[in-house]
Formats: sequence, structure tokens, C-alpha cells
Amino acid sequence: MSISVLLSSGCLVRTGHTLLTWGVILVLFLHDTDLYHQETQWIYVKPLLFVVAVLCSVGLYFAVSLMDPGYVLSDREEKTFSAPAEQETSPLTSSTVRSRRCGYCLLKQPMRARHCKSCNHCVRRFDHHCPWIENCVGEKNHRVFMLYLTVQLVVLLWAFRLAWSGFHFEATWIDWLRLNVFLLLAFILVGIFTAVVGLLLACHLYLISCNFTTWEFMSYYRISYLKQRDSDSNPFDRGTVRNLWNFFCTGGHVIWERVYLRNTYDAV
Repeated sequence: MSISVLLSSGCLVRTGHTLLTWGVILVLFLHDTDLYHQETQWIYVKPLLFVVAVLCSVGLYFAVSLMDPGYVLSDREEKTFSAPAEQETSPLTSSTVRSRRCGYCLLKQPMRARHCKSCNHCVRRFDHHCPWIENCVGEKNHRVFMLYLTVQLVVLLWAFRLAWSGFHFEATWIDWLRLNVFLLLAFILVGIFTAVVGLLLACHLYLISCNFTTWEFMSYYRISYLKQRDSDSNPFDRGTVRNLWNFFCTGGHVIWERVYLRNTYDAV
């Protein structure tokens, strides 16, 4: 393996995530927390469950970080996907849906796709490029990303509770800080990440319930197939319950041109 690959941003970020995670876990096990008490009393159920939860979180992190988010690889692939949509007849087809080629990779972009400069690929149902996982979040890995955020939030809340249980009063502040400096740093880091992950999960759940992507929500008036619609109109919205059901409980590729045309035609 070359040095350039080892020093790539993705490898460094993933290594940093792993070291930070296990560093915090080590601090929680070595300090006078509930985990330490149960370990010394030969009670291993909760410590083992906590370690399993952390392993699941790390595993999901690498899964969402390394998997294909839904790259558009060729025009032939796009033609195969879009063939059923092209068979539909609608007076709005020529004026409403205009296929375009990416200015970077020169491939035909399906609706809701966007080119990511960091990954150098067009991604289907592009949501955003996440620097923490060094990968895009798109059609194929968005659900895994949500599962990762959920498990990560559970682990962080648990770690926050464990870190708090390790604080004990000492005679002076200097003695207290000397004994708890690493636990205090872990507590602060866990608190910050808990707030960030909690807010991120809440925002994504809201956008999913509206069938919006982060990119569409942030750039509504710059996206050709959205800016011609009313500001309160989302051509992909099927209702909150159905949006959530389709996202979490159904799989497979969605031809968004067909959804867009049907909803636009119904609106007219």
C-alpha cells in the first residue's frame, strides 16, 4: 500500500475516529465509573453490552464510510434505469424534465443526482458529502447512515452517563483536576458529539419526512427542477407517513422523473 493512500484524508479521518472512540472507552473503563465498579465486582453484563454497542457503532461507521453511496457510473446504466420513465406519455415531459450532463464527469445525471467534487462522482439522490465519514450520503447508503446516527447517539448518551458517574469530589480543585483530567476531557468530547449527532439525526428525520435531501433544502432556488415550483411545493412529497415508510421500509431504485412528472401533472 502506497504512502499516498495511507496519508489520504479518508484514511486519516477513519483512523482518527477509531482512536478517539477507543480512547474514550478506555478512559471510561479505567476511571471510577459505573463500568469500573461492575468490572471489579465481576459483573460483566452491562460492560459487555456497552462494548457490543460500541462495536456496532464502529462497524456501521465503516460500512457507511466505505460503501457506494449510489454513484452514476455510465450512461448505459442511466438509460437502463430511466427506460420505464421514458415510456410514460405526458404533455409536461419535454418542458418540465430536461436531462443534463454533468460538467465534470460528462455523464447524464438522473433527477436528484449531483456531482460531488470531493468524491469526483455523480451521486444518485445526493444528500450531502459528510467529512466525518469521508463519503457522500446518497441513495444507497442514506438508510445505513441514519442507522449509524441512531446507534451512535445511544452509545454517546450511555457514555455521557458513565462519564458523569465517574466524577467524585476531592479536597481541592487541583487534586480533583489531577485525578479527573482525562475523564473531564472525555466528558466534554462526548457531550459535544452527543449534541451534534442528536441535532443531525433530528434534522435528517425532518427532511426525510418531507422527502427532501439536505442539498435540495439548502439550494432550493438554485436547482432547476425545484426553482420553477412554488416555495411551499415539493414535487416528491407523498405525505409524512408514506415518506417515512418508503425511506425506511422499502428498497430499490426510484425513478424520480416519474414521481416528479406525476405530481406536476396532478398539480396542473
